[in-house]
Amino acid sequence: MILSKDNFKNIDVPGLQVPDESIFNLPEKVLQFGTGVLLRGLPDYFIDKANRNGVFNGRVVVIKSTDKGSSTDFDDQDNLYTFYGKGIEDSKEVSEQIICSAISRVLSAASDWDAVLEVAKSPDLKVIISNTTEVGIQFDKDDNVYNTPPASFPGKLLAVLYERYKAYNHQSDSGLIIIPTELIVDNATKLKAIVFELARLNNMEPEFVQWLENHNKFCNSLVDRIVPGRPSKELEQQLEAERGYTDKLNIMSETYSLWAIEGDQDVAAVLSFSRTDKGVVITPDIELFRELKLRLLNGSHTLSCALAFLSGFDTVKEAMDDEGFLNFITQLAFGEIIQSIPYKISPHAAADFAGKVLDRFRNPHIRHEWLSISMQYTAKLKMRVLPLLLNYYKINHAVPPNMALGFAAFIKFMKVTQKEDGTYAGTINDSEYIVNDSQAPYFCKVWQTSDTNLVVEQILSNQKLWDTDLTVLPGFKRAVTNNLDKIMAGGITELTAV
Repeated sequence: MILSKDNFKNIDVPGLQVPDESIFNLPEKVLQFGTGVLLRGLPDYFIDKANRNGVFNGRVVVIKSTDKGSSTDFDDQDNLYTFYGKGIEDSKEVSEQIICSAISRVLSAASDWDAVLEVAKSPDLKVIISNTTEVGIQFDKDDNVYNTPPASFPGKLLAVLYERYKAYNHQSDSGLIIIPTELIVDNATKLKAIVFELARLNNMEPEFVQWLENHNKFCNSLVDRIVPGRPSKELEQQLEAERGYTDKLNIMSETYSLWAIEGDQDVAAVLSFSRTDKGVVITPDIELFRELKLRLLNGSHTLSCALAFLSGFDTVKEAMDDEGFLNFITQLAFGEIIQSIPYKISPHAAADFAGKVLDRFRNPHIRHEWLSISMQYTAKLKMRVLPLLLNYYKINHAVPPNMALGFAAFIKFMKVTQKEDGTYAGTINDSEYIVNDSQAPYFCKVWQTSDTNLVVEQILSNQKLWDTDLTVLPGFKRAVTNNLDKIMAGGITELTAV
C-alpha cells in the first residue's frame, strides 16, 4: 500500500500522527521554490504542525525550479510524506513520526509556469519561501523576466511579484512576505538587491518598483536542522513493515529545529505558524542565532573535522563515542569558543546552546560523515573559525590549545597529491580519501617539502587564504607545528587522550 489520500485513512500506527481530512481543503497561502529535504523537514514541518493545531490554516504550493529529478513521487502520493524525527535532548532519546500534509501540489517551473503565475494572483497567497542552494541567490543577467520561465531564481521571483502587482493594481495590501532559507548571511538582503537590479535591467515601471519596495517584506532567515533525507535501506524496510505502507518521499531528521526569521509584529501576525513551535523565532535581529550556530555548531564541526577523520572516525557519532575526542570537543566548545564569539551573548545562553550542540552530535540516528563536513574546508575555517581565533587572542593574549590542534590536523588533512583524473587525495593508514576544496592545488604545492616548520609558516602567513598573517599571533605557529609533528609521527590518539 502506497501512502496517499485514499489510503492514509486506513493507517493505524501507534505514535504516528495522521492529518485530518479537513486539512486538504485549506487555502494555498505559501509559494515555495524548492522541493529539497531541508524545506520539507523544517518550514513545511512547522506549517503542517500549525495546520494540525488549527492555527496557520494554509498549505504550500511547491515550485520545482530545475529540470533535475521528477515530481512523479509527489503526484503518486498526493504530496504526502512521512517525517521521522529522532534525536537526543537532555541526554535522552526522543522521536516523532508524522504524515506531513503541508504541500498541496508540486509545479514544474519549466512546464507549469502559467500555473505558477496563477498562484501569484491568488488572494490567499501570503508568503514565499525558497531554498535554491547558495548558488541560487546570485546575480544572473536575466534581462527578460517575461520568459516562460526566467532563467534564474531571482528572475522567477521577480516575475511572480510582477504578476501579482498587475493583478491587484499595486494595492498596498497585496504585498507578500519573502523568506529565503539559503545558507548565506543576509540572504534576504542579497536576494532583494538582486531582484531590484533585475527590475532596473528589465526597465520595469517605477510604480511597480515602489510597490515592491513599500509593500513587500524581504526577511533574512537562518535555518538549523540536520535533515539527511531518506532513512537507511534497513531502517526504511523496518518502518515500512511497522507502518504497513510504502513512502518514496519519506525523510529522516534530527528533532532539534530552529528557523530564525528577521521580522516585526506585522510579519509575526502573518507567520502565525510560529505560535505552535518554539523552533520558529521571529525577531528584529537574528544575528545572535547566526553567531551561535556559526561558531558553536559549525565552528566546532570545522575545528574537529580533520582531527576526528584522521583518528579513524567516519561519522560524528563515532567520534563522540570516543572518550578522548569527547573531551577535546567539550573543552573546545566550552573552554575556547564560548568566550571567543565576536558578539555580545550571555554565558548562560551560549552554554545552553553548546550543550544542545553536543547532544545533536551524539544522535545515533543521524549519519553525519566527516568527509562531507570537510567540503571547502579552507573557506569554512576562514569564515567560521578565524574570528574566534583572533578574538581569543584579543581576550587572553595566549594560544588556544584546542584551536591550535584543530589547525594542525587541518594542515595534515590537506596533505594531498593530484590524481590522474585531476582530483586531489590524501592518505590515511594507506587508504585514500578525496579532498573537495578549491584550495587543494595550493596545499599540494606547499606539501612538496617534508619540512613541517616551513609548511606551517607558508600556510599560516598566507594572507590570500586568511586575509591576515596568522604567524604574528604569539606562540600560534609553534603550537601548530608541534601538534603537526606529533600527528605526522602517528601520535594523534595521544593528543586527544583524557
